[in-house]
Amino acid sequence: MNTLLVTSTDEGTGKTAVGVALARLAMERDIDVGYMKPKGTRLQSNVGKTLDADPMLARELLGLDDEMHELEPVVYSPTFIEGAIRGREDPAELRTRVKDAFDGLSADKEFMVVEGADDLATGGIVDLTDAEVASLLDAEVVVLSRYEDAGAVDDVLAAADTLGDRCAGVVFNAVPDASYDDIETDVAPFLEGRGVPVLGVLPRVPELAGVTVADLAADLGAEVLTDVGGDELVERFLVGAMSGESALSHFRRTKDAAVITGGDRAEVQTAALDAPGVKCLVLTGGHRPSGAILGKASEKGVPVLVVQSDTLTTIERAEDLVRGGRVRDERTVDTMQELLHDHADVDALIG
Repeated sequence: MNTLLVTSTDEGTGKTAVGVALARLAMERDIDVGYMKPKGTRLQSNVGKTLDADPMLARELLGLDDEMHELEPVVYSPTFIEGAIRGREDPAELRTRVKDAFDGLSADKEFMVVEGADDLATGGIVDLTDAEVASLLDAEVVVLSRYEDAGAVDDVLAAADTLGDRCAGVVFNAVPDASYDDIETDVAPFLEGRGVPVLGVLPRVPELAGVTVADLAADLGAEVLTDVGGDELVERFLVGAMSGESALSHFRRTKDAAVITGGDRAEVQTAALDAPGVKCLVLTGGHRPSGAILGKASEKGVPVLVVQSDTLTTIERAEDLVRGGRVRDERTVDTMQELLHDHADVDALIG
């Protein structure tokens, strides 16, 4: 049996989509596949229990009938972390729990996908970092990394050093067109010269890089004041805290952005509506804009959302939404499956 642990240099790199897509590619080859996420970190309430959304999605898309407590043996919640720090968790018992769950899940499988945590450090307080989990489960590890600039190479090398001989290589995800050639001609040969194979360079796909306005509105609990649709993608957020003139200059330098500002900042709202790269207005504090603003927004096709929270709280929640990769569904995995098939060494990853 081959076991592959999918880890990353940072959160929001696409571990779930990559892991589940690899499992489905293996299934297409008539390989019996299993999945596990030892540390549940993306937590939500479900029927009174705290569960991670990632194994729930994997179980659905892979057609697994395993129990959630097997797929996610450790719920790595803030309460758990506090208890571990106070000595209420036994690392040896937790390792046994993870290993027993893995043994049960993998009993009749040929290929196991193990999803790592948000980063390589998570789990250290109970001796269950991704590197320690890989050793416990005798897994090879692939590192996922976004490539925005050459600084990503430092992170990849640090991860490879932590993982040692278990590091199978790196897959760069969501690579912008402008960086693609740099990776192929310079970065990949450099890393391979340092013993870190580059197993995939996946191009950036806009629909995987952001969230729709409709998803943003739902997550923020916003009231939508315009009837202009919610399919536009938002990749970044700008805070409108400057004067109208300064705001317009700032907004015109961005694209695919949502502007978050106070509902009483009419001059900032006007500037945002004059910038072609602004896809959405999020107005905070429960303040509704003037009729003139709403009319202009409707004319330009820019959704206007109103939330009750303050600006700081709103932007933190919005950035968590994008960083955490909220857009995780079958369509996302289908797209990732195509990207891996076309741009990665699937044979090496599946083993």
